[in-house]
Amino acid sequence: MHRLIEIFLVSFKLGLTSFGGPVAHLGYFYEEYVKRKKWIDEKAYADLVALCQFLPGPASSQVGMGIGLIRGGVAGAIISFVGFTLPSSIALILFAILATQFDVVEAGFIHGLKLVAVAIVADAVLGMGMKLATGVKRMTLMLLALAGVLLITHPLAQVGVLLLAGLLAFFWFKEETETGGSLSIRVPRLLSITALVLFFVLLAVTPFLAQATTGTVQLTSIMYSAGALVFGGGHVVLPFLEQTLVPGLMNTDTFLAGYAAAQAVPGPLFTFATYLGTIVSGVSGGILATLAIFLPGFLLVIGVLPYWDRIRKNQSVGRILIGVNAAVVGILLAALYDPIFTSSIKSGLDFLIAFGLFCLLRFYKQSPLRIVLIGAVLGFLFF
Repeated sequence: MHRLIEIFLVSFKLGLTSFGGPVAHLGYFYEEYVKRKKWIDEKAYADLVALCQFLPGPASSQVGMGIGLIRGGVAGAIISFVGFTLPSSIALILFAILATQFDVVEAGFIHGLKLVAVAIVADAVLGMGMKLATGVKRMTLMLLALAGVLLITHPLAQVGVLLLAGLLAFFWFKEETETGGSLSIRVPRLLSITALVLFFVLLAVTPFLAQATTGTVQLTSIMYSAGALVFGGGHVVLPFLEQTLVPGLMNTDTFLAGYAAAQAVPGPLFTFATYLGTIVSGVSGGILATLAIFLPGFLLVIGVLPYWDRIRKNQSVGRILIGVNAAVVGILLAALYDPIFTSSIKSGLDFLIAFGLFCLLRFYKQSPLRIVLIGAVLGFLFF
């Protein structure tokens, strides 16, 4: 019980402070789970990130669920999800109820928190790069991944880059493997198989329910399909949801107002579904929409991660993971540039604050929570 309480408190703190979108979340997770708590080592963390990049759904939330699963079993995965998702869900329910009467999206402290995201992700990229992209071959794979993601804008570009990096590494690193330690995942085999079967059954059924039903059932079906079919995280889910909800269940202005609000709060961008559900069916609709859009990712984590732990120990797979992990660093570096850097750094003062926050984190060893508070205060004072 003590461990589950600890999982909730840590994930809840991350849910309150993780601004900046999915890739920034991976930076916050790295700082908290790898560097501070040491619940998972860098190699295992990189392997987990690589797996979640391949799976549909909210990758950063799935990484959090996976760490909760490793730390506390299935109950730990559920609690990790609840802790990380609860703050933004509550905030977006309130946004929906208030109908965006108060515009905080352009507030100064929000800009300060965007600069915090620059510092957090930069530190994560540097830390992971020093471990996973050393040497000429790994550096080459990292640069190829960086180029691929920046130059190819298709949502599946990340998956293609990871596959290519893994293939090249299989042939380049014949004398070298990185199998990593055990992730100690405690999931009964029957539960794991049941989760995978349920994922595919619901995936087959929900598109028909979305067409044939109305109200809460239709909304829940749409959200499950979105969570099960979208690769690349919260930003990619926007066109899918807009196509299915506008103009049938709401107008464009209401839809986009909620999307802006979702980016102004910490935590997973998939909680945009909470806002949409509240608009359509009140608070109960918001809760159901949230559970529905995250359920596919949860089922995949429970169903796939135990087998992934066995697969990653294979020597051939270990060679592939060398390339995949180097490519993950390149993907994070690309995201540090766009959208995090490009949407946050607009002036010399922006860069100065972001670099100062990075130095506080990397060299002065300040905690991510303290960095978030400092960034919010500086944003309030200067913007």
